[in-house]
Amino acid sequence: MQRAPHAHFSDETHHVAERPLLLEFEHVTKFYGAVIGINNVTCHVGPGITGLLGANGAGKSTLIKLASGQLRPTQGRVTIGGHDAWSTAAKHHLGYSPDINSFYEEMTGREFVYAMARLHGFSRTEARERTEHVLDEVGMADRAQRRLAGCSHGMRQRIKLAQALVHDPWLLLLDEPLTGIDPGGRREINELLFRLSGQGKTILVSSHILVEIEQLCSSIVMMSRGRLIAAGTLAEVRQMMQHRPQVIQIVAEPSRRVAALLAEHQDVLAVEMRDPGLVIKTRNPLDFFARVGELVCEQGIEVRQIQILDAGADAVFDYLQQGK
Repeated sequence: MQRAPHAHFSDETHHVAERPLLLEFEHVTKFYGAVIGINNVTCHVGPGITGLLGANGAGKSTLIKLASGQLRPTQGRVTIGGHDAWSTAAKHHLGYSPDINSFYEEMTGREFVYAMARLHGFSRTEARERTEHVLDEVGMADRAQRRLAGCSHGMRQRIKLAQALVHDPWLLLLDEPLTGIDPGGRREINELLFRLSGQGKTILVSSHILVEIEQLCSSIVMMSRGRLIAAGTLAEVRQMMQHRPQVIQIVAEPSRRVAALLAEHQDVLAVEMRDPGLVIKTRNPLDFFARVGELVCEQGIEVRQIQILDAGADAVFDYLQQGK
């Protein structure tokens, strides 16, 4: 087996490539018999942390399997750094943490990660060094002597992440990596992913927990019914929906007078009294905010709080999934 090139581990910025390498999908379609897994998907994933979002059956798993080279596309092309994703050249750059929870249960966590390092072609000495480094990175250095059969789900998740990192790849595919990890552990894993992102690595994280994706990722890829429905930063995706109605909460006094004045605005579709204030649905948020400013100046309205209620990743995803 060809030996992977040596890499030095440190907290300093890691040189990944002279130019950014991309995971690219070009007009990719995958059939399972007569069933379409994904349909004509074109997008690219570059350095940073990208979230892959979609309901069950949306095509996330097919996308991940195509990116990891487990499947070949029926049509189109999937490439990693210009190499076909199923090729040895592409997999050399890839670290993969699957959603499945299958291990060699009789091994310890340390033995499992060391075995993965050896399979990547590293010498015994370097495999041990790399194993200890990544176990420390994922917070398992002091627990890795436990047999995997006796490890909690969260510990097994950390071991999966460690084996994905052991050969220092520039591309990480992480399928539901935070499932089963306690809040403190999630924070630690997020900090690790932020560090890896800062080194220039490309990280694709599949998750159904939209709040976590919003906190973690700099960009998102949204799938629905096998199709790509949006890709880009969350701000860019929201910009695509600038003409959709938006729900805004405003806490102001006197509330009934504010409600009556706002209801007169031509772009306000609904006003509802809801503790602790008003909930307004408007089709033109920019004009609405301008109108609130006018009321403050002209009518002496006291505004204590304004909050957009449906601007998060979950609302964006729900709206786009409905095909609005």
